[in-house]
Amino acid sequence: MEKLQFARVGETMYHEKLENGLNVFVFPKPEFQKGYAFFATNYGGMDMRFCLDGEWHNTPAGVAHYLEHKMFDTEEGNALQDLAANGASPNAFTSNAITGYYFDSTEKFEDNLRILLSFVSVPWFTKESVDKEQGIIGQEIGMIEDDPDWKVFMNLMAALYKNHPVRVSVAGSVESISHITADTLYACHKAFYDPANMVLCVAGPVDPDRICEVAREILPKEAGPIAVKDYGEKEGPEAAQALVEERMEVSAPLFQLGYKGDAPINGEERLRQQLVGELALEVLLGSSTSLYAKLYREGLINQEFSYGYECYPGCAFLAAGGESKDPEAVRMAVADEAARIGREGVDPKLWERVKKGVYGNKVRGLNSFENLCIGQAQAFFAGSNFLRFAEVFDTITKKEAEELIENWVRPERTALSVVRAKEEGQ
Repeated sequence: MEKLQFARVGETMYHEKLENGLNVFVFPKPEFQKGYAFFATNYGGMDMRFCLDGEWHNTPAGVAHYLEHKMFDTEEGNALQDLAANGASPNAFTSNAITGYYFDSTEKFEDNLRILLSFVSVPWFTKESVDKEQGIIGQEIGMIEDDPDWKVFMNLMAALYKNHPVRVSVAGSVESISHITADTLYACHKAFYDPANMVLCVAGPVDPDRICEVAREILPKEAGPIAVKDYGEKEGPEAAQALVEERMEVSAPLFQLGYKGDAPINGEERLRQQLVGELALEVLLGSSTSLYAKLYREGLINQEFSYGYECYPGCAFLAAGGESKDPEAVRMAVADEAARIGREGVDPKLWERVKKGVYGNKVRGLNSFENLCIGQAQAFFAGSNFLRFAEVFDTITKKEAEELIENWVRPERTALSVVRAKEEGQ
């Protein structure tokens, strides 16, 4: 087993790749009582088209999320109930790129780990249970489609991207999930829930060797074939649409402003671009900038304003949004500030202040076992190591952030999504 030490952030990580291809990462924390386990597959809502054993499959939108719901069913009952009976707090999520199952517990950790590995690796579906789930997930889809915050963001994705499946809801639609059958779920489980396409991350008062022993005992002994994914025609740098507007039940206009970036290659370059993107947003829109003060003072944003860098296979973008009486004015103000940065550069004092703040937040985030394990799983699937951020962060220059702003925050790469209040009679 490989022992990796990250002195800068005071973390130790053990890594082993098992005979079946599963990568196991363990963060021993003997001073804690509670342990946390995260078992994830490199399969998410975007992965609707794939090739396995030479055969191409086109699956309905929402399969990965649907599969996540059904994986807790076992022939003996329900894994959620089994974990809760052992004092664990379990849950799961599906994002665009990954699906993860997890629990934390202070007692019977090894027993709970066995349950987690067992139900995720051994699917059990029936036609009746799959059909019943359609109604449950259909209600969930109806609820999120009525959520203005969700709608304004998904409209932004459809405005930024013409082809990339990030523009499609992870949950799918009521119509798309009506085509999901037990056979669909079994086929997708076979394609993506192979140990060689998965990662197990554990943090807490645990023995790394023992974690690997349990995984070897429960999981398949050998790796199977891994599906090849296809995200469609390659995207150009321009946004698909400049503006999307919709009317819903809102008290004030909601907006999301997006900037279509360059999709990074996997590995440390991807980690680097993520860090540069986060820093670029802070010097452009952060709460300590003159632009933020101006927008806030003029009532164009409020305390709900937020922003972030997002990256998935084949795409990357910056997004910012919240409530505003005039979203178009926000768009113009950001464009003006980006142009000013292009001419004058970022103030060196602001850069140093922002860089220290972002680094401090990242280090504090390591106190969360959830952040540590999910972050490592996501980084591994992207070809990097989560705890390498400290070394990479040191080498990032002000010029890199300035160049990213200059290259990404451009009119042709910009899209604005707005949800306005319904007019009388609508």
